[in-house]
Amino acid sequence: MFERNHFELPADSVSLTCMMAMRQKRLGLVCAVAVLLLMGELRWAFAGEPTDAIRSAIDRGVDVIKDVNLRDRKQRVETIERLRPIVYPVFDFREMAMRSLGAQWRVIDGQQQSEFVAVFTKLLGKTYADQIALYNGQQVAYKSEKIDGDFAEVDTQLIAKDRQRYSVLYRLHKSEGKWRIYDVVVEDISIVRNYREQFRTALNKNSFSTVLSNMKEKAN
Repeated sequence: MFERNHFELPADSVSLTCMMAMRQKRLGLVCAVAVLLLMGELRWAFAGEPTDAIRSAIDRGVDVIKDVNLRDRKQRVETIERLRPIVYPVFDFREMAMRSLGAQWRVIDGQQQSEFVAVFTKLLGKTYADQIALYNGQQVAYKSEKIDGDFAEVDTQLIAKDRQRYSVLYRLHKSEGKWRIYDVVVEDISIVRNYREQFRTALNKNSFSTVLSNMKEKAN
């Protein structure tokens, strides 16, 4: 039912370059909407365990940011630090990193995998943190939840102040008895798939060590 293949790649290689250019421009939107969803005021119809995992993080996140001036750099930095222990446990960054790296994950050794996960997590966190100032009391509507064994999808919708709506789909899997997010799809753009395409292109031109070094520079 759900996308489970760790190493699935886009089939349409002819339009890959154009698709990547378009998605790169929209990645900011993906990250912005995803992070806003974790901080928005939610409207829940009903919920199961996967949704509860997300809702718990959202409720605690809202308590942290509701009275903060996110335009102020000092307050924003402090708020990000307070949000990390709330938001990070909801994500399975190792799973996200593995799926994003694709087939190369099976080529590198355990130490390289651990280093890649650490750098990927830092880079992803920085990308999200850069968008936090966009929070302005947006609302989130819960649409549905689907569970298939140890995999689940939670379909939501971000509602902006101008009433514009963005579809946001969370993909989760059960890890060590807990539901954790391994991908977020905003307006049909998957964060994991987006990174997977970028890494595939980069690794076609450079070594893994070079790609990792470039990631470290961007993450700092």
